[in-house]
Amino acid sequence: MNLKEKKMLAILKKLKTSHGAISVKAEFEAEGTRIDELYRLVEIARRADMKIALKIGGCEAIRDLMESKQIGVDYIIGPMVESPYALSKFIEAKNKVYSIEEQEDTEFLFNIETITTFNNLEAMMKIASDNEGVDGAVFGRVDFSGSLGFGREEINTQKITNYAIQTAKLTKAAKLDYVVGGAVSVDTLPSLKEIHGQYLTRFETRKIVFDAEALHSNDIKDGLIEAVHFELLWLLNKRDYYNVITEEDDKRIDMLQSRWKILSEEDLI
Repeated sequence: MNLKEKKMLAILKKLKTSHGAISVKAEFEAEGTRIDELYRLVEIARRADMKIALKIGGCEAIRDLMESKQIGVDYIIGPMVESPYALSKFIEAKNKVYSIEEQEDTEFLFNIETITTFNNLEAMMKIASDNEGVDGAVFGRVDFSGSLGFGREEINTQKITNYAIQTAKLTKAAKLDYVVGGAVSVDTLPSLKEIHGQYLTRFETRKIVFDAEALHSNDIKDGLIEAVHFELLWLLNKRDYYNVITEEDDKRIDMLQSRWKILSEEDLI
């Protein structure tokens, strides 16, 4: 592990022991996490004794599910599941890749991130709560706000919070886990606490998932700041990693360009 990764590990250990963090999160979807990046994240998370949450690339992303199983992901989130049919395809895909026994160690959730999904929720919850359904739902506030034509500055408004609360009621009735994410920061705490008053299992930043009970901690603001620090180090480490890959062939490229120039001037090529 390099210096940045050691700092990330120290942050994760602190987040787990002092701030109620339970998982690290990655995305094949919007974040575009590459498999080598994911392996690094998994190693750091496992050393901190934390779980791994992964948003796959689509509701029927079979290859993503296969890689998730090989890696040993703890939470799998299916994005853009907007209809009962899309949810049934997600369930069919995860049941195809994961056996009943394997599903005991993995939790499957679908994203609620558009007003279209919200309008279909009652029918979808019936499918989700079936014995072979899913384990929970994630309310993605950024995309949900966008689907209503709102900007990021409106994510913490009461209107979005009310949608999240109504979703909490439906999820609770279906006896599923309920996670809220999307631009979660210190400013989000009042909204999260209001949602938690109805029902909430977990909440998440871009890279860190917290147990909902962490909202009762006096140190939760510090935890969210540490989550930002972790994400910053992750991005810096990722940039450095790819810079090394980019630069490792620079000398060879320079040599070949010089050779090509000499040969071309001698009319040998």
